[in-house]
Amino acid sequence: MNKKVLFLALSSTILAFSFFSSSCRRINKDSSGVEYMPDMYRSPSYEDNSYNPLFADSMTDRAPVKGTVPVGFTPFPFPNTPEGLANASQYWKDPFPATPEIEAQGKAIYSIYCIHCHGPSGMGDGKVAAKLPGPPPPYSDKAHRDFTEGEIYYILEYGRNMMGSHAGQLSVDQRCKLIRYVQTLQKIGQTSDTAKTVAAAPAPTK
Repeated sequence: MNKKVLFLALSSTILAFSFFSSSCRRINKDSSGVEYMPDMYRSPSYEDNSYNPLFADSMTDRAPVKGTVPVGFTPFPFPNTPEGLANASQYWKDPFPATPEIEAQGKAIYSIYCIHCHGPSGMGDGKVAAKLPGPPPPYSDKAHRDFTEGEIYYILEYGRNMMGSHAGQLSVDQRCKLIRYVQTLQKIGQTSDTAKTVAAAPAPTK
């Protein structure tokens, strides 16, 4: 092999090595280097929760169009008004039966979304409640034990006082199952209160 051929072979090897070395060196860690027809498998769209220069607020995630309703979703038919509350309290009924299975599912939902304020037994003694200006009242007190399922759903839909709406956190089914468990917490202490009332009542006169 003459010197000219050897020189060309060596030069080609060095050039090839330099090319592959530079292609493996990534300035952008998210880049895979040299790609062949990347549009065939790499989407040019913006990823969720990423920066987007196309919008004034720079957010890729956009709010749905006003009035958008998910497939299979039934809008709450009662407006956020005193009349709406009264009608919801009277006419809205929970479609799920008050079975142990449904109540257990409601308890699981309660332990995620409610327990931090309302406490394990619905007494308003959750860990977050201690830091609030005023803790939530017990479900079983005289003012709240008679809340109907429709009134509880209304509160979950629109919120009340320091409690905000949970319509964005809970699906319709989750709210309905949660209500069944809350109803069990409403009953705490009612038996003892009834016994005290009966004991304190005067004996009937003959």
